[in-house]
Amino acid sequence: MSLLQKIISPSVFIHRNISKRAFKWYGEGIQYPGFKYYPRHPDFEDPPYNPSKLFRVERIKSLKGAPHWEKNILKEFKLDGKNNCYAIIKNIPENNQRLWKVKHMIKITPITFPDGFPQPDDVTRLTETGELRIIKNVSSVEETKLKLIGEFKTDVKRLDGDTLRRQSRRKWLDGWESNF
Repeated sequence: MSLLQKIISPSVFIHRNISKRAFKWYGEGIQYPGFKYYPRHPDFEDPPYNPSKLFRVERIKSLKGAPHWEKNILKEFKLDGKNNCYAIIKNIPENNQRLWKVKHMIKITPITFPDGFPQPDDVTRLTETGELRIIKNVSSVEETKLKLIGEFKTDVKRLDGDTLRRQSRRKWLDGWESNF
């Protein structure tokens, strides 16, 4: 370099490795599989979490234009029918790995049991939010329904269809009858 160029140009030193160690805090953070979490407070503890045993998996996108391997995964889960069909899938690593490959085509809802686990003789209902509700005492509900139906049919004040038709026809024919 010439003397003139050294005087005119500012001296710039390029350090290529200066930012490699800029934000590595050794011994800090909590290592999770795949990433490291740096908590805001030093006394941070993970909240207790019980993973769901079952998933309600619903297909929300069409199979049209999807590659064959994604279609095969959805066929294995029996989600190849109409849109918005759903399947109950076990929460195990093998299934989670396959669900990860088609996560853009499905909606996964964990199934919760707010009324406890069902027994074999219980009647259950699965909601869209993933709650498995237990309907207890179905026989008592049926007995009360039968009792109410019997009372309704034997009620004297009840207007059945035949009585309503006759009275409506009579009012139609005598339309200008005055009550004075």
